[in-house]
Amino acid sequence: MNGKVKAISISTQKGVPKTNVKEAKLIKGHGIEGDIHSGKWHRQVSLLAFESIEKMMKSGFPNLRPGSFAENITTQSIDIHNIKKGARIIIGEDAELEITQIGKECHSKCSINIEVGDCIMPKEGIFAKVITGGRIKAGDKIFIVG
Repeated sequence: MNGKVKAISISTQKGVPKTNVKEAKLIKGHGIEGDIHSGKWHRQVSLLAFESIEKMMKSGFPNLRPGSFAENITTQSIDIHNIKKGARIIIGEDAELEITQIGKECHSKCSINIEVGDCIMPKEGIFAKVITGGRIKAGDKIFIVG
């Protein structure tokens, strides 16, 4: 299963849309440099399919963009809904992630849910930890290896 990185997004606050960046540094065992969600836990990096965002755009929210749902990596042309926990993802030349969680529970109405009226991350997002660090950029290929 192969796809590509549509966008990379980071923020310094939780529960808000993230800002798109051209490239980012993945740090082994930590996450994306400069992102609020990085740290020594199992949800260092979040991923969401651009196709999920497009679905929300077509349902009446045309101003959505990659990062609107606070995802770090917006993927394209890859079926992340069928990736299993424990699978490995290679991004670009050498960065490697391990999928640690499928979906999530939202504990409160964050600004994303209030602004958009719904949040698709709990149902369609996936989370990973960084196994091998490296620089990633929009347009990089994504390979599922397990």
